[in-house]
Amino acid sequence: MVFAIRGATTVEEDSKDEIVSCTQELLNEIMLRNNLKKEEIVFILFTMTKDLKSAFPAYAARLMGFVDIPLICAQELDIEGALTKCIRLLMLIQKDSNFTPKHVYLRDAKKLREDLTDEKGEDL
Repeated sequence: MVFAIRGATTVEEDSKDEIVSCTQELLNEIMLRNNLKKEEIVFILFTMTKDLKSAFPAYAARLMGFVDIPLICAQELDIEGALTKCIRLLMLIQKDSNFTPKHVYLRDAKKLREDLTDEKGEDL
């Protein structure tokens, strides 16, 4: 079956190192909490807010060995009052039918889905 996993994180500043580090942290947490293997990933869509311009989140994924997985980056809608310096992702995966996705929200991105996460940014 095909499942979608959502995730998001924020960075302190618009720098290549910060974007790479925080993206990799998010990907690692998603892989760990969902017990995923890279070969189960169909594709990953990344978005970033318009205030982030120093690196592509897909670059961070490629550095982690996500080289045979389709990756795409886009700009998040610029909505007044929305969370800034935010990296989001939508990961499509293939798993057995009894799988329950665990969405991951880290750092200030926990505010995006307080209804879904506890204080650690983990699913309730």
